[in-house]
Amino acid sequence: MSHPTDPADPIGSGSGSAPTEGSTGSVARTAPAGTSGAPDPPPATTSPSTSTRRDLAPSAPAALSPTDLAQLDAQWRAANYLAAGQIYLRGNPLLSEPLRPEHIKPRLLGHWGTSPGLTLVHTHLNRVIKARELDAVCVWGPGHGGPAVLAQSWLDGSYSETYPDVSRDAAGMAELFRQFSFPGGVPSHVAPETPGSLHEGGELGYALTHAYGAAFDNPGLAVACVIGDGEAETGPLAASWHANKFLDPVHDGAVLPILHLNGYKIANPTVLARIPEAELDALLRGYGHEPLYVTGDEPGPVHQAMAAALDRALDRIAAIQHTARADGGGDRPRWPMIVLRTPKGWTGPREVDGVPVEGTWRAHQVPLPAVREDPAHLRQLESWLRSYRPGELFDEDGRPRPEVLAHVPEGNRRLGASPHANGGLLLRDLPIPPLEEYAVDVEAPGRRTHEPTRVLGELLEGVMAATATRRDFRVVGPDETASNRLQALYGATAKAWQAETLPTDEHLARDGRVMEVLSEHLCQGWLEGYLLTGRHGLFASYEAFAHIVDSMVNQHIKWLRTARRLPWRRPVASLNYLLSSHVWRQDHNGFSHQDPGFVDHVLNKSPEVVRVYLPPDTNTLLSVADHALRSRDYVNVIVAGKQPTFDWLTLEEARAHCARGVGVWEWAGTEDGSRAPDVVLACAGDVPTQETLAAAWLLRRHLPDLAVRVVNVVDPARLLPRDAHPHGMPDAEYDAVFTPDRPVIFAYHGYPWLIHRLTYRRTGHEHLHVRGYQEEGTTTTPFDMVVRNDLDRFRLVMDVVDRVPGLGVRAVAVRQAMADARTRHHAWTRRHGTDLPEVADWTWDEAGT
Repeated sequence: MSHPTDPADPIGSGSGSAPTEGSTGSVARTAPAGTSGAPDPPPATTSPSTSTRRDLAPSAPAALSPTDLAQLDAQWRAANYLAAGQIYLRGNPLLSEPLRPEHIKPRLLGHWGTSPGLTLVHTHLNRVIKARELDAVCVWGPGHGGPAVLAQSWLDGSYSETYPDVSRDAAGMAELFRQFSFPGGVPSHVAPETPGSLHEGGELGYALTHAYGAAFDNPGLAVACVIGDGEAETGPLAASWHANKFLDPVHDGAVLPILHLNGYKIANPTVLARIPEAELDALLRGYGHEPLYVTGDEPGPVHQAMAAALDRALDRIAAIQHTARADGGGDRPRWPMIVLRTPKGWTGPREVDGVPVEGTWRAHQVPLPAVREDPAHLRQLESWLRSYRPGELFDEDGRPRPEVLAHVPEGNRRLGASPHANGGLLLRDLPIPPLEEYAVDVEAPGRRTHEPTRVLGELLEGVMAATATRRDFRVVGPDETASNRLQALYGATAKAWQAETLPTDEHLARDGRVMEVLSEHLCQGWLEGYLLTGRHGLFASYEAFAHIVDSMVNQHIKWLRTARRLPWRRPVASLNYLLSSHVWRQDHNGFSHQDPGFVDHVLNKSPEVVRVYLPPDTNTLLSVADHALRSRDYVNVIVAGKQPTFDWLTLEEARAHCARGVGVWEWAGTEDGSRAPDVVLACAGDVPTQETLAAAWLLRRHLPDLAVRVVNVVDPARLLPRDAHPHGMPDAEYDAVFTPDRPVIFAYHGYPWLIHRLTYRRTGHEHLHVRGYQEEGTTTTPFDMVVRNDLDRFRLVMDVVDRVPGLGVRAVAVRQAMADARTRHHAWTRRHGTDLPEVADWTWDEAGT
């Protein structure tokens, strides 16, 4: 398998040859009859061999020969037959006898409507991949297009190589049909089980952003992306059209969007299929594309038109890349795309029971729903299947005939076998510099502060510098890299940008590997596509707005969970989130920016995949980040502040603490080992840790005889039982840390009920009292935020007094002093606009340790 990394080798140029004169992709409107309309004037470009400029004549791809046309049509018919067979048949796969009800599946599930268009695209991609020796993948966007892609994978042999029990013969065809949408079988959409897939095809909106993620830093890769017209109505897909402003023709591969307009969703027409073509053309050109149009419902002309459009598009891509790589840049190009209009449910039943089906929404799922009960439907199904002439396509043993496979690529160039769609095959370990180069000195706990994410940014700069040549690490985020204190990255790379630049701009470059765009959907999709094709990355976001990609991360978690159970899927780099600018330090943005619930969402998902980390200081953040960046097949969520935070642990201590996930900080408590503690102060998160340590300090001063244990939690999944999560603690270990019968006052970063959910099966849960965010937010001082949510040090001391048996009567004065401090705080902030000096100037060192 060729895995080109030399940016000088443009896509579509054959074996490294330069594009010939006439290869620029001027727009050709391909009519249904297959003839080319008058093209727009081609753009001027620079010859790779001279410094003079010349106009390249528009290409005029040769028509398919009769032999090529017959062979491509045979492949397409074979794929359509296999796609329909998956929806309907459980026996008689070659129709070697008349079709009977017992040959039909008991439950008819699947989606026929999009399948013929997908098989058409796949067939023609096969032709150009083989002819041009391309390395390519395809992202299949239309929902539930599984039958089409599975059919083509079976035809090219990649399916049988992946699943030997589904052999490329009659027995294997029967198994291919039986398993589709069947208990214990495979899903109806393109999924991890599908060879060559890197995109979960059930939820719509993310195909194009995944395609661009796959193309970044993949200069020899062509990424085709089929976008269904239903998917094109989603917000994430609408934003994805702007991804071409970030694609560097020098260092990145190419993305070829193929907008498939078949006119309907489940039961309604689609917007882009119904607007005037001039309006559609203006929209797509406004997005920066040069559209090529293929329209029709007669196979012969459509085959000719599709072949011509693909040749024009790939010639244009080759010219763009060759010019950019020869000149080192240039103006942002207009990339080609294809608009394909074919009927929904093409080649299926035109009418059923006197009602139109082909070309209507009725073709969306199962066009003939009653074939087991209605003899007329059964006869119509048999007529439909025989219309593909399976005897011409498969031999007596059910193997595809040579003419069906004439244009199928070989080896790893088959779309079902590309290692780019099984990215773990290409993944290399990330070169992370030693943490000792970045760790902060900690002479004693709580004496100094650092901005954790600023220090992390220095580590990420080191990673970015170490991958400068291999280019397999990116950081994405919605316009927040510097805001989250990660600007050290700009010492190693800039922000990717292909559009206009002004003298006032900073840190923009065509080859940058920091990616900022104000669409969390794009950031998520780019990174997913990048990771699934064998690279590494990190998504940095404001904590509150990670929720925007709740559904996307859910799909990625499902992908990873399924892929882990497929031995042929190799592990990929983990999807790493850094959530900063968090709920407790949104002093200037206020309530709209205060939401710590992304952690709750993620911890609801597959425990074998999800990991959450709440490092309390800078060195623990470095340790957690090092672990996450090295990990495979996880979704890691790291929540860390960007504001000055006390340094509690040395690097060595931080590593040990992170390895445990939960630890007793003996230096912070007052228990002497002679008896069980009177109370446990637990904490998770940087601000809750500070408030807990301050509460412990107050208890040390006011109630010195009280035995206090301080427990810090970095990994909240440790609170779960061992049978609920791989990181869960055995009951005996949990009881040893938290005690089975003493009050536990838990200060938590997010919504308090998450901690109750994680621990409800534990001994002593009735003694657990959790403080956390209670949806009380505004624009206010840092300490006022914790007071408003009853997470402050004074409230924690009051909780201890209230919950330690017998302490309420003895410590009534202490409780009253804590309540007075809260009152004093309220008056001070309203008068001065700042926190109380005794809070703002507090350090642990004052405890005299």
